Amino acid sequence: MTEDVAETIDAFHRGLFHVVQPKGRGHRSGMDAMLLAALVADDRPIKVADLGAGAGAAGLAVASRLPAAEVVLFERSGEMADYARRSILLPDNAHVAGRVSVVEADVTLRAKARNEAGLVDESFHHVIMNPPFNDAGDRRTPDALKAEAHAMTDGLFASWVRTAGAIMIPGGQLSLIAKPESIAEIIDACGRRFGGIEVTAIHPREGENAVRILVTAIKGSRARLSLRAPLIMHEEGTHKFSPFVDDLNNGRAAYPRR
Repeated sequence: MTEDVAETIDAFHRGLFHVVQPKGRGHRSGMDAMLLAALVADDRPIKVADLGAGAGAAGLAVASRLPAAEVVLFERSGEMADYARRSILLPDNAHVAGRVSVVEADVTLRAKARNEAGLVDESFHHVIMNPPFNDAGDRRTPDALKAEAHAMTDGLFASWVRTAGAIMIPGGQLSLIAKPESIAEIIDACGRRFGGIEVTAIHPREGENAVRILVTAIKGSRARLSLRAPLIMHEEGTHKFSPFVDDLNNGRAAYPRR
């Protein structure tokens, strides 16, 4: 990296792993990535695909918490893929480095092109994603890297979920985090590929509207959709995380399906 490009090395899970991230530009991972990673609750030897991985925070969190998990970080942006590679090579990440890899690929590719890019059919037990979910007007930002990471395009969920369904084994789990207003599009994208959809609304505090949703679904399931009890982020009147959310954020707990 050139000297004029600012970056930080940030600790997650109370220092159990670290991530190299751009400073003042692009997408910087935080709580969303940790909540997404907490949706993978599987102690078996598994393969996990992190679609649109950015610098790799969510995928690294899965590998840090689950010692039998092998994780592949898929990222279209060459710059962000480089941050992910450098994150893996940090000395503090030596305990997970052998189980995490980076593939520079567009997750919206189809069929043969998708397979040739490394998104191989029926090869993953879990697929996690934190796709761009802000209004397309965000693309007006002068920060092109941030616009690519944050602003959704037409049919985004349909194309990402289609890829998830293709690369996942039957019975595999899709996990994602998004804004509440995307729930109808997500359910529609799941279509006949996924069932047993479970949705958890995330509220900043009691009495406040939800700001995120966590969604899981199972490939090939015919179970009905269910709404889980909400997660409340902060204790009343404070910015302190509620005990369970703090455990999720720091890798001390997972959020398994019911």
